[in-house]
Amino acid sequence: MAKAKITDFGALYAIERRQIKYPRLEFKTGTLKLILPQNYYSELKLLAKHKKWIVKNSRLINDALLRSKNIQLERRSVSDLRQLIRDYCKETLPEEFYKIYFRKMKSKWASCSSNKGLTFNTSLKYLPDKLVKYVVAHEIAHLKEKRHNERFWKVMSKQFRNREYFEKKLFDYWFLIQKLI
Repeated sequence: MAKAKITDFGALYAIERRQIKYPRLEFKTGTLKLILPQNYYSELKLLAKHKKWIVKNSRLINDALLRSKNIQLERRSVSDLRQLIRDYCKETLPEEFYKIYFRKMKSKWASCSSNKGLTFNTSLKYLPDKLVKYVVAHEIAHLKEKRHNERFWKVMSKQFRNREYFEKKLFDYWFLIQKLI
């Protein structure tokens, strides 16, 4: 990856070249990354084209980092996290309805596969119990409804009335953890 650069509108970014067909922008770790095809040299046009999106997301991330200044990260081990998640899953569904996996994930807290595999990011170990429980409930809801549609959010709302609060907290923790590790 190339060293960081700054756009004419003040956004810090880095470039990564890959064997891909189309360029893309991502903020997964809190820093703007341009993923570019090997022979793509129109990065300034790409930045100009997506300036509003970049500015908006930069603000969202900076706001999250400001809100997270007073957050204390949990100090649990991965084995304690595994047990906590297994316990939450057992409260909701019999074990024959899912398989549980754990790994370090770069862009999300968890995922649900079509074969009912629930994969959880080991970085959840830094989150308070109530947020871990929310992530577990979110993935279990995906066993019932695959997409983030109205039915999915109705399932989530039955257990968590203030889902916007939880989503915002997860966002805050995500960028704090990305900054620290």
